[in-house]
Amino acid sequence: MQPILSLRDVSYSYHNLKGETPALSHINLQVSEGSFVAVVGPSGCGKSTLLSLISGLLPPEDGEILYRGLSSRDYCADSALKIGYMLQRDHLFEWRTVYQNLILGLELTHNLTKENTDYILKLLNDYGLYSFKDKKPSELSGGMRQRAALIRTMAIRPDLLLLDEPFSALDFQTRLFVSADIANIIRKTGKTALLITHDLSEAITLADRVIVLSKRPASVKREMSILYEISREDPLAIRSTAAYQEYFNQLWEVLTDGKTTV
Repeated sequence: MQPILSLRDVSYSYHNLKGETPALSHINLQVSEGSFVAVVGPSGCGKSTLLSLISGLLPPEDGEILYRGLSSRDYCADSALKIGYMLQRDHLFEWRTVYQNLILGLELTHNLTKENTDYILKLLNDYGLYSFKDKKPSELSGGMRQRAALIRTMAIRPDLLLLDEPFSALDFQTRLFVSADIANIIRKTGKTALLITHDLSEAITLADRVIVLSKRPASVKREMSILYEISREDPLAIRSTAAYQEYFNQLWEVLTDGKTTV
Protein backbone atom coordinates (compact mmCIF):
# COMPACT_ATOMS: atom_id res chain seq x y z
CA MET A 1 0.00 0.00 0.00
CA GLN A 2 1.30 3.44 -0.94
CA PRO A 3 2.18 5.56 2.13
CA ILE A 4 0.19 8.73 2.68
CA LEU A 5 3.44 10.69 3.21
CA SER A 6 6.97 10.11 1.91
CA LEU A 7 10.14 12.13 2.41
CA ARG A 8 12.88 11.24 -0.03
CA ASP A 9 16.41 12.48 0.66
CA VAL A 10 15.11 15.79 2.04
CA SER A 11 17.60 18.44 3.19
CA TYR A 12 17.17 22.00 4.39
CA SER A 13 19.41 24.83 5.63
CA TYR A 14 18.66 28.25 7.09
CA HIS A 15 20.45 31.20 5.51
CA ASN A 16 21.30 34.64 6.88
CA LEU A 17 23.99 37.28 6.43
CA LYS A 18 26.38 35.30 8.63
CA GLY A 19 26.13 32.18 6.49
CA GLU A 20 24.34 28.86 6.31
CA THR A 21 22.98 26.69 9.14
CA PRO A 22 22.15 23.13 8.01
CA ALA A 23 19.00 21.86 9.76
CA LEU A 24 18.08 18.58 8.03
CA SER A 25 20.31 16.26 6.02
CA HIS A 26 19.01 13.58 3.65
CA ILE A 27 15.86 12.67 5.60
CA ASN A 28 14.08 9.55 4.37
CA LEU A 29 10.87 8.39 6.01
CA GLN A 30 7.40 7.14 5.21
CA VAL A 31 4.11 7.42 7.09
CA SER A 32 1.37 4.88 6.45
CA GLU A 33 -2.29 5.94 6.40
CA GLY A 34 -3.97 5.65 9.79
CA SER A 35 -0.70 5.39 11.70
CA PHE A 36 0.52 7.48 14.63
CA VAL A 37 4.23 8.30 14.26
CA ALA A 38 6.38 10.19 16.78
CA VAL A 39 9.66 11.95 15.99
CA VAL A 40 12.20 12.54 18.76
CA GLY A 41 15.69 13.99 18.75
CA PRO A 42 18.05 16.38 20.56
CA SER A 43 16.87 19.92 21.22
CA GLY A 44 17.42 22.14 18.18
CA CYS A 45 17.94 19.25 15.78
CA GLY A 46 15.28 20.44 13.31
CA LYS A 47 12.14 18.56 14.39
CA SER A 48 9.85 21.57 13.95
CA THR A 49 11.56 22.42 10.67
CA LEU A 50 10.51 18.99 9.48
CA LEU A 51 6.84 19.82 10.08
CA SER A 52 7.23 23.20 8.38
CA LEU A 53 8.51 21.43 5.28
CA ILE A 54 5.71 18.85 5.28
CA SER A 55 3.03 21.51 5.76
CA GLY A 56 4.44 23.56 2.88
CA LEU A 57 5.46 26.54 5.02
CA LEU A 58 9.03 25.93 3.82
CA PRO A 59 10.18 24.40 0.51
CA PRO A 60 12.79 21.60 0.68
CA GLU A 61 16.19 22.64 -0.67
CA ASP A 62 16.96 19.13 -1.82
CA GLY A 63 14.92 15.97 -2.12
CA GLU A 64 11.18 15.47 -2.45
CA ILE A 65 8.14 15.38 -0.19
CA LEU A 66 5.11 13.45 -1.43
CA TYR A 67 1.62 13.54 0.10
CA ARG A 68 -0.80 11.10 -1.52
CA GLY A 69 1.61 10.89 -4.44
CA LEU A 70 1.76 14.64 -5.06
CA SER A 71 4.87 16.76 -4.48
CA SER A 72 4.75 19.54 -1.87
CA ARG A 73 4.53 22.13 -4.65
CA ASP A 74 1.30 20.51 -5.87
CA TYR A 75 -0.48 19.25 -2.75
CA CYS A 76 -0.29 22.65 -1.03
CA ALA A 77 -2.22 24.11 -3.96
CA ASP A 78 -4.85 21.33 -3.92
CA SER A 79 -7.72 22.42 -1.68
CA ALA A 80 -8.99 18.83 -1.50
CA LEU A 81 -5.81 17.67 0.28
CA LYS A 82 -5.93 19.10 3.79
CA ILE A 83 -3.18 18.94 6.40
CA GLY A 84 -4.00 19.97 9.98
CA TYR A 85 -1.25 21.64 12.02
CA MET A 86 -1.55 21.72 15.84
CA LEU A 87 1.06 23.98 17.43
CA GLN A 88 2.74 24.03 20.84
CA ARG A 89 0.40 26.76 22.11
CA ASP A 90 -3.36 26.66 21.62
CA HIS A 91 -3.49 30.29 20.36
CA LEU A 92 -7.14 30.69 21.37
CA PHE A 93 -8.23 34.33 21.22
CA GLU A 94 -9.62 35.61 24.51
CA TRP A 95 -11.96 38.10 22.83
CA ARG A 96 -13.80 35.24 21.10
CA THR A 97 -15.82 32.46 22.71
CA VAL A 98 -14.63 28.87 22.42
CA TYR A 99 -17.07 28.24 19.57
CA GLN A 100 -16.03 31.45 17.78
CA ASN A 101 -12.40 30.35 18.05
CA LEU A 102 -13.22 26.99 16.51
CA ILE A 103 -14.99 28.44 13.47
CA LEU A 104 -12.28 31.03 12.78
CA GLY A 105 -10.52 28.89 10.16
CA LEU A 106 -13.82 28.25 8.40
CA GLU A 107 -14.53 31.97 8.39
CA LEU A 108 -11.14 32.80 6.87
CA THR A 109 -11.52 30.17 4.14
CA HIS A 110 -15.17 31.06 3.46
CA ASN A 111 -16.32 27.55 4.43
CA LEU A 112 -18.72 28.49 7.21
CA THR A 113 -21.47 26.15 6.02
CA LYS A 114 -24.14 24.48 8.14
CA GLU A 115 -22.53 21.12 7.43
CA ASN A 116 -19.21 22.33 8.82
CA THR A 117 -20.67 24.10 11.86
CA ASP A 118 -22.77 21.03 12.66
CA TYR A 119 -19.56 18.99 12.50
CA ILE A 120 -17.87 21.32 14.99
CA LEU A 121 -20.86 21.08 17.35
CA LYS A 122 -20.65 17.28 17.11
CA LEU A 123 -16.93 17.37 17.97
CA LEU A 124 -17.63 19.65 20.92
CA ASN A 125 -20.18 17.13 22.17
CA ASP A 126 -17.93 14.12 21.51
CA TYR A 127 -14.97 15.70 23.31
CA GLY A 128 -16.96 16.90 26.33
CA LEU A 129 -16.77 20.62 25.56
CA TYR A 130 -20.29 21.38 24.31
CA SER A 131 -21.38 23.01 27.56
CA PHE A 132 -18.33 25.30 27.37
CA LYS A 133 -18.81 26.47 23.79
CA ASP A 134 -19.95 29.95 24.87
CA LYS A 135 -17.21 30.38 27.47
CA LYS A 136 -14.01 32.37 26.98
CA PRO A 137 -10.72 30.42 26.70
CA SER A 138 -9.58 31.68 30.12
CA GLU A 139 -12.48 29.77 31.67
CA LEU A 140 -11.11 26.42 30.43
CA SER A 141 -8.47 24.22 32.02
CA GLY A 142 -5.23 23.56 30.15
CA GLY A 143 -6.42 20.15 29.02
CA MET A 144 -9.74 21.54 27.81
CA ARG A 145 -7.94 24.25 25.82
CA GLN A 146 -5.87 21.57 24.08
CA ARG A 147 -9.03 19.63 23.20
CA ALA A 148 -10.48 22.85 21.79
CA ALA A 149 -7.32 23.36 19.74
CA LEU A 150 -7.66 19.82 18.41
CA ILE A 151 -11.28 20.47 17.40
CA ARG A 152 -10.19 23.64 15.58
CA THR A 153 -7.57 21.57 13.73
CA MET A 154 -10.10 18.82 12.94
CA ALA A 155 -12.67 21.34 11.68
CA ILE A 156 -11.10 21.36 8.20
CA ARG A 157 -11.40 17.53 8.12
CA PRO A 158 -7.68 16.86 7.50
CA ASP A 159 -6.36 13.45 6.51
CA LEU A 160 -2.97 14.18 8.08
CA LEU A 161 -2.38 15.83 11.47
CA LEU A 162 0.96 17.47 12.28
CA LEU A 163 1.42 17.85 16.05
CA ASP A 164 4.29 20.12 17.15
CA GLU A 165 4.79 19.38 20.87
CA PRO A 166 1.13 20.27 21.57
CA PHE A 167 1.29 19.12 25.21
CA SER A 168 4.51 20.84 26.28
CA ALA A 169 2.71 23.71 28.09
CA LEU A 170 0.78 21.35 30.39
CA ASP A 171 1.86 20.14 33.82
CA PHE A 172 3.02 16.52 33.99
CA GLN A 173 -0.19 14.93 35.30
CA THR A 174 -2.44 16.84 32.89
CA ARG A 175 -0.05 16.20 30.02
CA LEU A 176 0.03 12.46 30.70
CA PHE A 177 -3.73 11.98 30.45
CA VAL A 178 -4.59 14.69 27.90
CA SER A 179 -1.96 13.42 25.46
CA ALA A 180 -3.29 9.86 25.74
CA ASP A 181 -6.87 11.13 25.40
CA ILE A 182 -6.10 13.12 22.25
CA ALA A 183 -4.09 10.25 20.75
CA ASN A 184 -7.06 7.93 21.31
CA ILE A 185 -9.40 10.46 19.69
CA ILE A 186 -7.12 10.66 16.64
CA ARG A 187 -6.97 6.86 16.37
CA LYS A 188 -10.74 6.45 16.68
CA THR A 189 -11.31 8.95 13.85
CA GLY A 190 -8.84 7.08 11.62
CA LYS A 191 -6.58 10.09 11.12
CA THR A 192 -2.88 9.86 10.34
CA ALA A 193 -0.70 11.74 12.83
CA LEU A 194 2.93 12.85 12.97
CA LEU A 195 3.93 14.01 16.47
CA ILE A 196 7.05 16.01 17.28
CA THR A 197 8.11 15.68 20.91
CA HIS A 198 11.24 16.01 23.03
CA ASP A 199 9.73 13.55 25.54
CA LEU A 200 10.81 9.98 24.75
CA SER A 201 8.36 8.52 27.27
CA GLU A 202 5.50 10.37 25.59
CA ALA A 203 6.56 9.09 22.16
CA ILE A 204 6.73 5.48 23.33
CA THR A 205 3.38 5.73 25.14
CA LEU A 206 1.43 7.30 22.26
CA ALA A 207 2.95 6.25 18.95
CA ASP A 208 2.79 3.16 16.75
CA ARG A 209 6.29 3.98 15.47
CA VAL A 210 9.09 6.17 16.83
CA ILE A 211 11.69 7.85 14.61
CA VAL A 212 14.92 9.07 16.26
CA LEU A 213 16.75 11.97 14.64
CA SER A 214 20.43 12.77 15.12
CA LYS A 215 21.80 16.11 16.26
CA ARG A 216 21.74 18.96 13.72
CA PRO A 217 21.87 18.64 10.79
CA ALA A 218 19.37 15.90 11.54
CA SER A 219 19.25 12.56 9.81
CA VAL A 220 17.26 9.44 10.73
CA LYS A 221 19.22 7.34 13.24
CA ARG A 222 16.64 4.70 14.05
CA GLU A 223 13.02 3.70 13.46
CA MET A 224 11.17 1.37 15.83
CA SER A 225 7.64 -0.04 15.74
CA ILE A 226 5.84 0.16 19.10
CA LEU A 227 3.36 -2.60 19.98
CA TYR A 228 1.58 -3.32 23.27
CA GLU A 229 -0.66 -6.20 24.26
CA ILE A 230 -2.87 -3.92 26.38
CA SER A 231 -5.07 -0.94 25.51
CA ARG A 232 -3.38 2.43 25.16
CA GLU A 233 -6.24 4.23 26.92
CA ASP A 234 -4.45 4.10 30.29
CA PRO A 235 -1.00 5.75 29.95
CA LEU A 236 0.08 4.67 33.44
CA ALA A 237 -0.66 1.03 32.63
CA ILE A 238 1.38 1.33 29.43
CA ARG A 239 4.35 2.77 31.32
CA SER A 240 4.22 -0.10 33.80
CA THR A 241 4.78 -2.80 31.17
CA ALA A 242 8.06 -4.57 30.47
CA ALA A 243 7.63 -3.73 26.77
CA TYR A 244 7.60 0.00 27.52
CA GLN A 245 10.80 -0.24 29.54
CA GLU A 246 12.51 -2.25 26.80
CA TYR A 247 11.51 0.27 24.13
CA PHE A 248 12.69 3.12 26.34
CA ASN A 249 16.08 1.54 27.03
CA GLN A 250 16.76 0.77 23.38
CA LEU A 251 15.72 4.19 22.08
CA TRP A 252 17.45 6.05 24.90
CA GLU A 253 20.72 4.36 23.96
CA VAL A 254 20.24 5.47 20.34
CA LEU A 255 19.25 9.00 21.36
CA THR A 256 22.27 9.44 23.65
CA ASP A 257 24.75 7.43 21.54
CA GLY A 258 25.12 5.02 24.47
CA LYS A 259 26.91 7.63 26.58
CA THR A 260 24.50 7.44 29.51
CA THR A 261 22.57 4.67 31.22
CA VAL A 262 18.98 4.44 32.36
